[in-house]
Amino acid sequence: MGPAAETPPSRRVRDWAESGVAALTGRPDGPPLVPPGDAATVGGSGRLLRTADGLAAVSCARPDDPALLGALICAEVDPADPWPAVTAWLASHSGAELADRAEMLGIAAAPVQPPTPPEPLPLAPPRSVDGLLVVDFGSLWAAPLCAHLLGLAGARVVKVETPSRPDGARRGNPGFYALLHGGHESVCLDPGRPADRAALSELVAAADVVVEASRPRALAGFGLDAEESVARGTTWVSITAAGRASGRVGFGDDVAAAAGLVARDADGPMFVGDAIADPLTGLAAAALACSADAPGRLIEVSMTDVVAATLTDSREASPTARQDGHRWVVDTENGVAEIVKPRTRPATGEAPELGRDTATVLRSLGIRTSGVSTL
Repeated sequence: MGPAAETPPSRRVRDWAESGVAALTGRPDGPPLVPPGDAATVGGSGRLLRTADGLAAVSCARPDDPALLGALICAEVDPADPWPAVTAWLASHSGAELADRAEMLGIAAAPVQPPTPPEPLPLAPPRSVDGLLVVDFGSLWAAPLCAHLLGLAGARVVKVETPSRPDGARRGNPGFYALLHGGHESVCLDPGRPADRAALSELVAAADVVVEASRPRALAGFGLDAEESVARGTTWVSITAAGRASGRVGFGDDVAAAAGLVARDADGPMFVGDAIADPLTGLAAAALACSADAPGRLIEVSMTDVVAATLTDSREASPTARQDGHRWVVDTENGVAEIVKPRTRPATGEAPELGRDTATVLRSLGIRTSGVSTL
């Protein structure tokens, strides 16, 4: 992931136009917008809101988020529409205060910062992952996309969930879930049960690659140790909002905006695409897991850093889209680029029901199933 400034402006504009993201960016009744940066070269639950000293991205995606937002502002909020109360509170409080409270409460919210691209991550030559066992603890989008791409490259992917916290994406669009999990195997284990906890530990010990997207203490609470796995030669891909040392929680929209990837028009700022930090991070994580130096390595993938790496410090204005017949286009130095709508990609197989393959997977790896709960 090299510095974004290497890409000519005309190429950046064309890549955004042809990516499908520009068609998803803009006002409902306005033209599509071309976002800043290089993200194309590689949603509805969040808001961009004014703080006393700038702008902040706040998500309200989980069932308990309205209550948490009420705790954040120390007031009751309407569970069906917490935004008026949150907006009023933010208007008189700083982004730093929001960040401190959000991290303490586990809310996906952060102030929007100027782009600060990190040092580029050098990629080693690629390795084959054909036949490797990938254990995926991820949920929603970024980590499952990483596992999905490894599966397309030939790896065996086992998705692990717990009875109390299945992947929230199961409640969403079935086609999207099937796209990310088609052809994978599903294991459901309860870390609160001794037999399940032991089976979980053995499953991780058998893995060539572990993919997870949680704060380090989450899997440590299951008795799993990333450093011990890495010492055995496992590739451990750790996806976080802002690094393993940070306690911040983040989703695709608020992380991207907080990192500086924000589109703007005369009426103000708006999110770029739909949770764009997730697919960018999933792609980056898969590329790193497929590198020759990945075995025996803890690969930290910060969503914030991935997004920041796509941005430049250029102040050049994005081109304005115009209509050409029935299509939207933008003018570049190298000609006209059509703004392409997103294209549907078919799933590669059936997505398994929760826990469908628990016993089968454990037996295939020589793990005892006696006393293990199965759905």
